[in-house]
Amino acid sequence: MFSYKNKRVVINVLFVFAFLITPGCSSAFDSFERAKLHPIAANHACVDFFEGALLGNGGMGAVVTTRPDAVVIYFGHNNVWDIRVAEDNQEKIGTFQEIFEKVKAISEELPSLNDDPWYNQYRTMTRENYAKPYPRPFPCGSVLLGFDRREVRLLGHRLDVSNGLCEIALRVGGRPATLQVFADMTADRLWFQLIDEFGDLLPSCFERIRLFADPKTPEEFPRYTIPESLPDDALSFRQTLPALEPDEYDKEKGDPNDRAFHLSIRLNAKLERGERINWEGLPQAMEAMERALLPQEGLVGCIQLDEGLSADIDEGLGDVPKPTGWRFHEARRQSDEIWKAYWNRSGVALEDEFLERVWYWNLYFINCSVRDGVTCPGLFANWSLGDIGTAWHGDYHMNYNTQQPFWATFSSNHVEKNLPYVDLVDHLLPVSRKWAKDYYGLRGSYFPHSAYPTQMNMMPYPVPTWGWEICETPWTVQGLWWHYLYTMDESFLRERAFTPIREAVLFLVDYMKRPEARGERWGDDKYHIFPTVPPELYGLKPGFQYNYDCLVDLTLTKFIFKAYLQAVDVLNQDDAELVSDVNEILEHFPDYPTAESKRGAVFVSVPGERSDVVYNVPNSLMTVFPGEEHGLHSPAEIYDMLKVTYRNTRIEGGNELVFLNLQAARIGLLDLEEFKRQIRYCMLPNGSCTDMVLQVHGRYNDYTNYAFMERMGIWFENFALPVVINECLMQSYNGVIRLFPNWPEEKDARFYSLRAAGAFLVSAEYEGGAVQGIEIESEAGAPLRLINPWPQGARIVVGQREAIATGEIMEQKTEAGETIRITPFK
Repeated sequence: MFSYKNKRVVINVLFVFAFLITPGCSSAFDSFERAKLHPIAANHACVDFFEGALLGNGGMGAVVTTRPDAVVIYFGHNNVWDIRVAEDNQEKIGTFQEIFEKVKAISEELPSLNDDPWYNQYRTMTRENYAKPYPRPFPCGSVLLGFDRREVRLLGHRLDVSNGLCEIALRVGGRPATLQVFADMTADRLWFQLIDEFGDLLPSCFERIRLFADPKTPEEFPRYTIPESLPDDALSFRQTLPALEPDEYDKEKGDPNDRAFHLSIRLNAKLERGERINWEGLPQAMEAMERALLPQEGLVGCIQLDEGLSADIDEGLGDVPKPTGWRFHEARRQSDEIWKAYWNRSGVALEDEFLERVWYWNLYFINCSVRDGVTCPGLFANWSLGDIGTAWHGDYHMNYNTQQPFWATFSSNHVEKNLPYVDLVDHLLPVSRKWAKDYYGLRGSYFPHSAYPTQMNMMPYPVPTWGWEICETPWTVQGLWWHYLYTMDESFLRERAFTPIREAVLFLVDYMKRPEARGERWGDDKYHIFPTVPPELYGLKPGFQYNYDCLVDLTLTKFIFKAYLQAVDVLNQDDAELVSDVNEILEHFPDYPTAESKRGAVFVSVPGERSDVVYNVPNSLMTVFPGEEHGLHSPAEIYDMLKVTYRNTRIEGGNELVFLNLQAARIGLLDLEEFKRQIRYCMLPNGSCTDMVLQVHGRYNDYTNYAFMERMGIWFENFALPVVINECLMQSYNGVIRLFPNWPEEKDARFYSLRAAGAFLVSAEYEGGAVQGIEIESEAGAPLRLINPWPQGARIVVGQREAIATGEIMEQKTEAGETIRITPFK
């Protein structure tokens, strides 16, 4: 049954039942082959960690670097952390109400709360645990394959992002040779083989192989061990990761909760510990984890990373397979099939080659760094070395950093990649519930500012600055609602999403109904969010000057309240008291803060704020995203204000590459050429994007190194860049599909199987400044709403039924599994 509406009028539709199917969208294409068009390559040695090729299988990560005399591969893993946690001073922290009363009593005349001796001491004490260097991701060692430069020349490398195959170009004895390297997608292994220009195996050109433990392993750790008995074709070392802090840990006895890993390499060649002449002209034995390679017919090797509880990681080689050409090709065949399945879930073909490349590169990185069943990646995912990957503990920051990479999973039709984030929320729930009860004295769960993938009994960062950001509670659970919204999976909603969402709502209701957050002092009948802190701005101020009704708190609270009410209806939950409380607060909800600028009225991050503040995160457009209340669908008055707000926004850089540009795309104002310049400004030689400073007058000054975040690690958050491109091609967040809302008329584009809210897989083609065809698969049988791109009308075909429709918005009931094809009516 078809029914099409514009905003006011139901449009009469002529039904035509036809035996011939009208041609629909021709946007389907082989995304696996499309990805092959965008290799990441270098025609020179890439010795630096940030130049090397990024490989991974979602758990294990590897960085393949090339020196003029060697190939060096650095290993990491999402599951491998320095798991020690400091949780001192629990008895000194007090309760929220106690600290609130003390802060309230501090003079409003002070420039900063830090000028108050008690507060400054309290702030220092509450930060002591976080000031420790642990927990953090722990690097898993390195493998070196060295060669004699008199015989071998390093030419460069090429990474095929369609299947993760890295090919290192060599010249051996004047002839071309290639070292092929890839991460096994079925096991934590990295395979390699040496071949000639015809693809046939070559004897090894490497004179030595060496394993390294991480050079910055803490001195208080047990020293790595080398198995006493190994096959003559293998090397291995094992590292224990203590569970306890240094003053509590006994190296000899260990602890039942210790973890460990071992890194092993095996070749189809015998190894021997030889010697060489050193710089002083004397014979020198090879290092303990260094061997010479004896001759063999064709070189094949396998590197394996095993990790887990220390009791489960033995001292030997483990189950590293003996490498053969057949095993190499079988592992590659299986991995290729996994990559093909991954790529063919969605795809884009854009006339803008750079944006297409960015789309494929970053979805490649996501598949390398995220996998269901593996620990959710932290700030720098599964690539680390020494101090690289340890800034801010490499942990979970719940005021956008942790969530951002997963924004790309929904519209890109890789929702399974969101499951590690869902697991993270489950992991955080006990400590969040405990903190709400013990610290706040409230129901529900208060989710943390910073968190670790380790056991936690208290908040890692209980400092009443960023530790009092209320927005992080609704923000943490928002992705669970999106997971349902984009899949319409009621089982997921019931079993994985509803409890955390309800816990967040319980806390927010209780927090907003506290006597301090409502009443006579406010001069209105609204429920306020007080106190709170804007993300990365101001901190806690004397007199709570900028510490109430932050724009992001309000819009995310409203978002999760509405999501909760919808979930109650979908699941037919009997939760009358909480539903009543939520509706009561929504009926008495604070207004969004605004200010006057030279350009006109704008949204600002908090009441009383000036309009020219330099933000760290794009605070003033939070109602657009992540709030999803405002956008292209908004009334003219609001939309005009959004335009002024966007043009008035000042961002210091470091947190905006995806975030701000996604907001701009949502309101149709993203300048794609400026967006591309910004990506190039942030792009590293390995194809990933770092965080870069944009301007002064916020936290940064004229002496700031604008690239100071560049060497902190591989910024996992920026892998979300495809979501910005997706939102330029299709938007559906408000339940209405809108095609090519931020795409230039002069450039053609196609996309295949992007996922829309309501569990629709949408394919469309844009050519000559107009939409040419649309194909939509309904996975769940939800009602379909689509903005009609053709004023003259559209031809809709479902099976053998046809309909002609005009009107601004097409609405239609669908059945699960059916495909709707829509073309312009001519």
